[in-house]
Amino acid sequence: MSNVKTSEIEHFNEQAAFWWDEQGPFKTLHHINPVRTDYVKQFVNLSDKSVLDVGCGGGVFSESMATNGAKVTAIDLAQDSLEVAKLHLYESELNINYQEISAEDFATDNEACFDVIVCMEMLEHVPDPQSIVNACAKILKPGGWLFLSTINRSAKAMALGIFVAEHVMGLVPKGTHHFEQLIKPSELANGVEKAGLTVRNISGMKYNPLSTKAWLEPHDVSINYMLSAQK
Repeated sequence: MSNVKTSEIEHFNEQAAFWWDEQGPFKTLHHINPVRTDYVKQFVNLSDKSVLDVGCGGGVFSESMATNGAKVTAIDLAQDSLEVAKLHLYESELNINYQEISAEDFATDNEACFDVIVCMEMLEHVPDPQSIVNACAKILKPGGWLFLSTINRSAKAMALGIFVAEHVMGLVPKGTHHFEQLIKPSELANGVEKAGLTVRNISGMKYNPLSTKAWLEPHDVSINYMLSAQK
């Protein structure tokens, strides 16, 4: 049984044309992208590293990794989003290998092949997040790094991350997140350790929609957070 929720793929395909519109429904993604990139660079020098972006969408984070010197492969199952990502390469003139394939299927032929794996805001959109984590662990080289970002299943996330963000301020498209699919940091950390990786850091990420500024908040993981782990 494939680890995919058809409604999620359809949702992102419907929004595909807006991935690179910095004033559109994915504008917040562009605002937080530098913070996510800096978080990865705290632990890894990306120059000439082989990086896999799992659930790459329209390629916003993939291009950040490539801009920092990484050799990037990026995978997703939303075909329309991938087409947008490929088209944007004509503008950015970066070299990224985009593939329409699941993490589990990719892991079959790519065991211990990548220095770094990034998976941003993707785990809360699949039926079995642990399956993705297990696949990532298989794909990583020994000593390699996994970086994850997702949303805590908390009352604060329900109020601010879903209701206000989607229905009041329009920071992300309506229907993007579902509370029952959100993941507590303790659950994610346990899953990462279960996959044979060592958690190195968990940091919260804050965002001010008025100033459009984002920053890391190491001790507050009540809504968005990032996790780094090493094989």
